Amino acid sequence: MAASPRPIRLAVRGLLLIENRLLLVNAWPGGTSDLLCAPGGGVEPHTSLHDNVIREFHEETGLEIAVGAPCLVNEFHDKGRDFHQVDVYFRVFHVAGDPMQDWTDPEGVVTERHLLSRAEMARRRVKPDSLADVAWGDEVFYDSLEPLVR
Repeated sequence: MAASPRPIRLAVRGLLLIENRLLLVNAWPGGTSDLLCAPGGGVEPHTSLHDNVIREFHEETGLEIAVGAPCLVNEFHDKGRDFHQVDVYFRVFHVAGDPMQDWTDPEGVVTERHLLSRAEMARRRVKPDSLADVAWGDEVFYDSLEPLVR
């Protein structure tokens, strides 16, 4: 009998613009990739998406935020690793903390933080591809299934 596929992983991310620059973090631990993404991570069961964004954003950046409306649903996968993730992105607002302060991610994944303008983002590797349009737009977006990249 074939093994059942792993369940889809649900994650949340926050889009924080500070002085027209988007806060991004490294996507992979240990300098294994130059890929950047929005702060966030896996949802813990029996807690709201809202509370998960607040927790994950603080873990990765040390910042306190207020959570606004959802703005993007993004899916990505790696069939070879039987991995499929759905990210729900929220607009978030800075409440307290210095975005460039020294901070240690308790899970050891995030080691870099960047505040990038839209023009600077165009010269960097970021995921999802629609991230700049979402961050500087006012619509709600859906990105269909993308392959996982490193």
